[in-house]
Amino acid sequence: MAEKGRGAIFFDRDGVLNEDRGYVGRIEDFRWIDGAREAVRRVNEAGLYAIVVTNQAGVARGFYSEDDVRKLHDWMNRDLAATGAHIDAFYYCPYHEEATIAAYRVADHPDRKPNPGMILRGLLDFDVEVGRAALIGDKASDVEAAGRAGIAARLFDGGSLAAIVKETLAEIKR
Repeated sequence: MAEKGRGAIFFDRDGVLNEDRGYVGRIEDFRWIDGAREAVRRVNEAGLYAIVVTNQAGVARGFYSEDDVRKLHDWMNRDLAATGAHIDAFYYCPYHEEATIAAYRVADHPDRKPNPGMILRGLLDFDVEVGRAALIGDKASDVEAAGRAGIAARLFDGGSLAAIVKETLAEIKR
């Protein structure tokens, strides 16, 4: 159950929590970014929600299925649990305007970043205090989605994700 007034860190997935190796949709293709597990644990320890918002065009292009994405996210949480960390929710958008699978061919879907749909759902589902929320992403579309949702954003371009989380927590935690 959500706790009123609690903050959240929204993470983009590919390129932030894991190495962006091009359409990562299966466990065997997944490699954590150095410090990612510690970064998630810091968010948990700070009493904020850790929420993933990720575009998954690989589904739309037929490289893997939505079931594969869900299995990967479940595995991520099992792996994080070994370090005392967890993700509170995973939101993903399988739609893309150039999808090879017709069911996923949608132009400008409200969940596909830079649109803020996934973030807005997370804010609502967890009753997050907007002023205590931020997104960490590796692309301009992540930062734009955060702005459209009315939350702060940090651009992660490598280095220590744990350090970026520490700085972000200091800025939003009251």
